[in-house]
Amino acid sequence: MGEEIRVDFNTGSGGGSGAGGSSGGAGVPPPPRVSGGGTGGEFDYRELVPSFIRTVREVILNPVNFYRGVPREGNFLSPVLFAVICALISAVIGGILGFILRVALGDGVGGSFGRLLSTIIGAPIGTLIGLFIGAAIYHLLVLLVVRPRHEGYEATFKALAYASAVNVFSFLAFIPILGILVVIAIAVYNVVLTVIGIREMHATTTGRAVAVVLIPVVVFGLLALLLLGAILAIIAAAVSQSQ
Repeated sequence: MGEEIRVDFNTGSGGGSGAGGSSGGAGVPPPPRVSGGGTGGEFDYRELVPSFIRTVREVILNPVNFYRGVPREGNFLSPVLFAVICALISAVIGGILGFILRVALGDGVGGSFGRLLSTIIGAPIGTLIGLFIGAAIYHLLVLLVVRPRHEGYEATFKALAYASAVNVFSFLAFIPILGILVVIAIAVYNVVLTVIGIREMHATTTGRAVAVVLIPVVVFGLLALLLLGAILAIIAAAVSQSQ
């Protein structure tokens, strides 16, 4: 009756044979189907709601087998739509909760509604821009770290796009007191899913996948600290001159 649910973080390499790439023809081919009406591991926009729910479940609970079943090339549309839907769900639910909270605190309905609309419109746009740029940065590191063999930019893009499944639950950040813990948990699990995705999509080791994912985090973290230090130094100098 019930389906067994387990979270699979198998640390073995997925290999390239588990999800052969689909042939690249003209236009955008549909996601491959398997027997039983499902898809070949990837989000199927033709079965929007059931496929989306299945994909989120598989990415969250069984990421290793999910990424092993994703074709490495031939279908940019599925991961793009999946990431956009995740962003929209998060923006709509979070935006509505924020709208209710701002109105309850006395903000004007007009201004609060304007923020809600800007959030819903801006979220998918920002998500797409961030995905393409982020995938480009990660793939540059894939070229440097995961060599001599890799599966191409599209595989890196899919690793990041499907890892965004965890963002569906970002509205939980509105939980009082526990909100910050939810944000941290989502951020950490997104990194974990990205590492698994890079490892399985490019058939590399966990160590190399961790290096690909964490190097940008460390670099941007150091840059942020340097920027913060410069800002504090400027503020301190301005205060000392005014005294």
